Amino acid sequence: MAHISQERYSKLVKAKIRKELKLKDGVVFNNDYEGSPTAGSVKIPVRDGEVVVSDYDKANGISGTHGSTAYETMVIDKDKAVNEVIDGFDAKAVPDNLVADRLDSAGYSLAAQLDTDGATVLLAAASTVGESTLDKTNIYDKIVDIRTAMSEDNIPDDGKRYLLVTPKTMALILKSPEFIKASDLGDAVVQSGIVGRIAGFNVIEWNDTTANLAMIAGHPRFATRAMEFAVPIHIQDLSGSGKYIGASAVQGRNVYGHKVLRSVAIKAVYTPGTLSVTAGPTEGTSTNAGKYKFTLSGGEVSGTTFVTRVNPSERVKLGEECDEGWTAFTSNSTYVAASAGDIIEVAEIDGDKKCLKVAYVQIG
Repeated sequence: MAHISQERYSKLVKAKIRKELKLKDGVVFNNDYEGSPTAGSVKIPVRDGEVVVSDYDKANGISGTHGSTAYETMVIDKDKAVNEVIDGFDAKAVPDNLVADRLDSAGYSLAAQLDTDGATVLLAAASTVGESTLDKTNIYDKIVDIRTAMSEDNIPDDGKRYLLVTPKTMALILKSPEFIKASDLGDAVVQSGIVGRIAGFNVIEWNDTTANLAMIAGHPRFATRAMEFAVPIHIQDLSGSGKYIGASAVQGRNVYGHKVLRSVAIKAVYTPGTLSVTAGPTEGTSTNAGKYKFTLSGGEVSGTTFVTRVNPSERVKLGEECDEGWTAFTSNSTYVAASAGDIIEVAEIDGDKKCLKVAYVQIG
């Protein structure tokens, strides 16, 4: 009976996650992978080319060609848990409405964390598009420029391109006469979280506060999410814990990972200005052995103070103080201890250590 409850609870939480996600599967990420995320990694199929088309010789036929599908490994680097104590009830006595409330909350919290981590991976791999200002007079032109760049990079224009836009950018798009509301596109579009379309993009309003970020454009074919419950959601009796008396808890572990397959398929627009960061190997010095060298460009780099940190749990906001947990430097390059797959956050700060600009890079 307990096993059946775990399956039922996990299905309910998964349904809540799907509903609450802004960066939804099938809209922003695909789930095209092989293997089980609980094993620690999965394989993502990546074709190295398209099927060859040749003239057919009726007498001799044609020679066979050999396409191949390579498999990239995606490490499942996130292991998140919920452990919500319900005081005053042992596991068998928890009221159904209280269980439902805790499961609903667990699904909401896990979805919010998935959105945060997924967006950080998108930003770390994205091609950066800078713009000094965005207003209602140039917002459509900027989006068309992004559309052109994606077409030139051979990103499919099949109705699945998306724009994740912050509320301020959304306000500008709503003032554009070219914007088509979701209600005019059908119920399926509305249910997917899309609020409308503009210049061939599905528009998703995304309440993100990352410093000077305006929007992210992309296509779900080129970004993968793999997710699975390592420990199904269940109600755990805490009577034998030696600490809790007459209490239980909603517990479960969710493992997942994200990977961008083509950086040119994801484009980030920052405003005002742009801070770019690139990562390269060390120069072999004993002092910096095992570290990666980062080089900054964009804005006034020389004499400016920057800070960096590895694998942030949340992205820094504009005007947020960058003190504890950050490492400061003042040149256009620095060395950071990191491993393959790590995401580095670099922020430009003012005299009060408050964030002015931000950039991301992922170690390949």
